[in-house]
Amino acid sequence: MDADQLATLPVTIDSLTTERHERDTSSDFTRVTTEISLHGDGETGRGEDVTYESEEHDALAAEGLPDLAGEYTFAEFSSTVSDRSLFPTPPDREVSRNYRQWALESAALDLGLRQADTDFASLVGHEYEPVRFVASTRLGEPPTTDRIDAIHAQVPDAEFKLDPTPDWDDDLVATLAETGSVRILDLKGHYEDTEVDVPADPALYERLIKGLPDTIIEDPALTEATQPLFEVDSIRERVSWDEPIESLDDVKALPWTPSWLNIKPSRFGSLQSVLETLSYCGQHGIRCYGGGQFELGVGRGQIQALASLFYPEHPNDVAPRGYNDPEITGELPASPLDPPTEPTGFRWAW
Repeated sequence: MDADQLATLPVTIDSLTTERHERDTSSDFTRVTTEISLHGDGETGRGEDVTYESEEHDALAAEGLPDLAGEYTFAEFSSTVSDRSLFPTPPDREVSRNYRQWALESAALDLGLRQADTDFASLVGHEYEPVRFVASTRLGEPPTTDRIDAIHAQVPDAEFKLDPTPDWDDDLVATLAETGSVRILDLKGHYEDTEVDVPADPALYERLIKGLPDTIIEDPALTEATQPLFEVDSIRERVSWDEPIESLDDVKALPWTPSWLNIKPSRFGSLQSVLETLSYCGQHGIRCYGGGQFELGVGRGQIQALASLFYPEHPNDVAPRGYNDPEITGELPASPLDPPTEPTGFRWAW
């Protein structure tokens, strides 16, 4: 990839608008995001702020963003937004600053590419490839395979990324193994003070490791009780990391060189940070897959575009939005997603 070409991409911004989105999800919460649009030279570039606290989207709608009108290179715009205060008051979670910066950078990249009459794939010297995806879901309380069965009734080959909980017993794990469709188990061992925290449970970890031996194990909490389960190289090779990763430095600080990483671009804040991390992973044989943040607008297509360019064959958690709806009503597309035939800007339309 020509980093200089990306850094020097011109971007002209005349004005900025926002649009709030809201939607119920299959994980029993109402998702709120804000789509940010940058306008200039007759074109519009879009990005999506995936901050989780709805009140911070309300504040954004009421207070707006700083005036960003002007002529930039993409590198200059990135530096500008990283230095500006993008929240009227400090956000509830520090990572939300990265979420909002990513939304603005995505919009600026989309705008600059459209003003230059080109697309992101051409800029980075890759081609869009079909994207393999998995559906991320929970199994309810008490846990059942009803959700998986409903999706398989429509898409028999659908694959899944699941969030285990301590009430998963041996029978449920055996039933899941029989489906042959579970690709990732997200243990959520690094979240704190959120609704999705899952305490480290060595019995659960062992049950999953043995009962679903072909799955990726994401974000285990390494405690005195669980650490012995991960001393074997063959188990470590199945481990992936997600929540702790916001930069290349975080990758280098992991307890061992990872075999897998879940790349959620919005966590990194800047496109430069994402791309330098992907370059490092390529050099060190670290396999990556895309991660979603329940995007409701253009952001979903943008993470699909990145997956298409950099890790299309891996189990990407970038399923189309219908897979996240509380009820399976409309027709669900099957994996893989075909690439766009006429891509423009930093978008993905299939």
